[in-house]
Amino acid sequence: MLNALQTPFEKGNQNQTTTWSDCIAWYDNLAHQYPQVLRFSVVGTSDAGVPIHAGVISADGVFDRAQIKAAGRPVFFNNNGIHPGEPEGVDACMALVRDLCQQPDRLAALGRTVFLFVPLYNVDGAFNRADTSRVNQDGPESFGFRGNSRHLDLNRDFVKCDTLTAQTFNKLFTEWDPDVMVDTHTSNGADYSYTMTLIPTQADKLGGDLGVFLRDEMLPALYAEMDRRGWPTCPYVNPLKDSPDDGIADFLETARFSTGYAALHDTIGFMPETHMLKPFADRYHSMRALVETALDFTVAHGDRIVQMRRAARAAGRTRREWPVHWAMDEANPSTFRFKGYAAKYKASVLGDYQRLYYDRNEPFERDIAHYNRFPADVVVPAPTAYVVPQQWREAIERLRWNGVRLERVDAERTQEVSVYRIAALTTRPHAYEGHMFHDDVQLERVRETVVIRAGDYLVPLDQDQARYAVETLEPQAHDSFFRWGFFNSVLEKKEAYSDYVFEDEAERLLAAEPELAAKFGAWKAANPDLLKDQGAVLDFIFANCARWREPEWRRYPVFMID
Repeated sequence: MLNALQTPFEKGNQNQTTTWSDCIAWYDNLAHQYPQVLRFSVVGTSDAGVPIHAGVISADGVFDRAQIKAAGRPVFFNNNGIHPGEPEGVDACMALVRDLCQQPDRLAALGRTVFLFVPLYNVDGAFNRADTSRVNQDGPESFGFRGNSRHLDLNRDFVKCDTLTAQTFNKLFTEWDPDVMVDTHTSNGADYSYTMTLIPTQADKLGGDLGVFLRDEMLPALYAEMDRRGWPTCPYVNPLKDSPDDGIADFLETARFSTGYAALHDTIGFMPETHMLKPFADRYHSMRALVETALDFTVAHGDRIVQMRRAARAAGRTRREWPVHWAMDEANPSTFRFKGYAAKYKASVLGDYQRLYYDRNEPFERDIAHYNRFPADVVVPAPTAYVVPQQWREAIERLRWNGVRLERVDAERTQEVSVYRIAALTTRPHAYEGHMFHDDVQLERVRETVVIRAGDYLVPLDQDQARYAVETLEPQAHDSFFRWGFFNSVLEKKEAYSDYVFEDEAERLLAAEPELAAKFGAWKAANPDLLKDQGAVLDFIFANCARWREPEWRRYPVFMID
C-alpha cells in the first residue's frame, strides 16, 4: 500500500513534480482509504473551468468547520502551487498528508489543531507545463507556469480578486479563518548558502501582541528548529543594494500578497522561499521541514495564538485610529549572522559594463544589517462606520467574501459626513496585473452633506473584520480598492467648456468667488510659464470654481460617519 501511495517525487529521481491530474487522483485515493482522517473536496472553479480542491485533516475525525471554529480549535493552513513553477510545496504537502494518514503517532500529535491545505492553488498555471519559464531554477524536469489562464499572477490578486481563483481563496480563507498560514514558494535573486529563506508577515504591520509574539518568540523558534533539522534558514534575501553585503530588508508584504492578505484577518502568515539555485530535492526536503516546523509550533502554541487573535479583533472594535501604511526605518537596522558568498564584479562579455557574480570559492559568515522595522507612516482616525453606496458593487462583493458585516440602509436620508477629496495622485504608466495602479494618493478630508439612499451599505467598525474594511476602504492604504482603480470613474470630469464662451465667464467667476480668485493668484505666481497657455488657465478656473463644480468629481465615493 505504501508503494501505491508514493508521490511522483518519491517514485522518480527526486527531480519530478506531480501534474494536476495525478495530484488530484492521488488525494482522492488517499481520502477514500482514510476517510476518518482526511476530507478532500472541490471548493471552487478556476477561470479556465478547472476544479480547485482543498483538504482537511483532523485527528479526532471532526471535519465540520462550524463545529471546529465554535470549539476554538487552532487551524493551520498550508497553501501550495500559487506559482506552479515553484512546486516543491505541492509535492512536500502530498507526502506530509499521507504520513498524517498512515502514522497514528504523527496524527495524534496534531491534538486539537486542524490541518487545512490547498494542494495546488493555481490550477490553470499547472497545465501550462514546460521547463522553460524559470530561467535561473535548478529543476524539476518539468513544471507549471506563474500566470493563470488570464495571465495574472495570483500572488498579486488577493485584494482586487480579478480571478475566480482568488475569489474562491477569499471565501475559503474567511470560512476557515486560519490562525497560521504557510504559502510555499521558490525565490529568485542573490546567491548564498541557504536553501530556505523566509518571509513572515511583517511584525510591525501585523501589530499588537501578535506582532510581538511573531518577532520575539515564533520566528526565533522556527529558525532554531530549522537549524536543528539541518536546514539553516535566513530572512528572505532582499538586498538593499546590489548584493546582501550592504544589508537586507524585510519584505513589506502588502495585502496583494498572501501573507499581507492574511494580516487583514489577523492571521500569522509565512511565505517560505527556497533558493532557486539549489537542487530540487534539497528544496523539497527543506520545504517539508519548514511546513512541519511551523505546524508543530502551531500545535504547541495554538490556543495562545487563538486567544491573541481574538484579542486583536476585540481591540479593533474600539480603535480610535488605524495605521494603513508602513515604511522601513532606515536609521535603526538590526543585524543577522549571514552565510554568503563574496560578491564581485567583472567585465561582461555581452556588453561594455561590469557584471555582478558570486564567488562560491569565497564563502563568508558575518553580521549584516537587517532592516526589519516598519513603523506606520500613515494613520487615519477611525470612523464609526463607512458608507458604501450600492452602485459600487465590486467593493461590496469583496467585503462580503471576507466576512465584513454590512448593514443595508432602509430609508433615504441626508447627512453630514466626512469625505475625501482626491488632491493628487500618481498612476503607473503601464498596466500592472491588469490595472492602472495608483502608487501615491494625496487627500483632503472635508465635511460635506450627502444623500445616503435606501439600499446603500453601512460598514460599522465594531466588528471582527474591521481591519479588512479599513485597509481596503481607506484610499491611502497600500492595497486599497481605490489604489487598484475600483473607483477610477470619479477621477474624470464629465462636462467641459468652449473656451471662447468660458473666457468671459471666467472673469465673472473670479469677481464673484474670492476664494477662487485667491487660488488663481497663487497658481499664477507658481506657474508663470503657463499664463501663455489658454487651456491651462481656463482649466484651472473651471476645475476650482464653485459655480460649475461637479460634486462627484475627485470625491472619493465612500463616506465616513464619525
